[in-house]
Amino acid sequence: MLEEENSRKRSRKQQEEEPFSWKKEIISWIQIIVAAVIIALVLNNFIIATSRVPTGSMENTIMSKSRVIGSRLSYRFGDPKRGDIVIFHFPDDPTDTIYYVKRIIGLPGDTVDIIDGKVYLNGSETPLDEPYIREPMDPEPPARFEVPEDSYFMMGDNRNFSADARR
Repeated sequence: MLEEENSRKRSRKQQEEEPFSWKKEIISWIQIIVAAVIIALVLNNFIIATSRVPTGSMENTIMSKSRVIGSRLSYRFGDPKRGDIVIFHFPDDPTDTIYYVKRIIGLPGDTVDIIDGKVYLNGSETPLDEPYIREPMDPEPPARFEVPEDSYFMMGDNRNFSADARR
């Protein structure tokens, strides 16, 4: 017991006697910063997706200029469902840098009809129940969309001000 205590005292003395080294301190800080940068890059490229909502197309669910964070892993374990809000690359952007935030309305193979400002799925007589939309959609000429396989039909919650799959 006495030997153990003496050993601890000796190691404390050695630590106290060791002179401060700027070189060791700087190397320690560089290691911490490099580790933080690597963690941030892995998170941003493989785990999370971030986007800023530039317009009011999703109001009142997500307000204009809001920053949203989504999981890149969500759909690795299951398919997207109708009603999910997703962050995705704008399909017609050649640079692949523009992100959109919209709600899934039509799934692969669905037929989406928009008649008198209401959305109908797969020939249903009853419009889709959409309690999340901001205001009724302005009437437009009737439109029919067939959702291809491996695709989704996306619409903003603020339908009158949304550049979405209808366009």
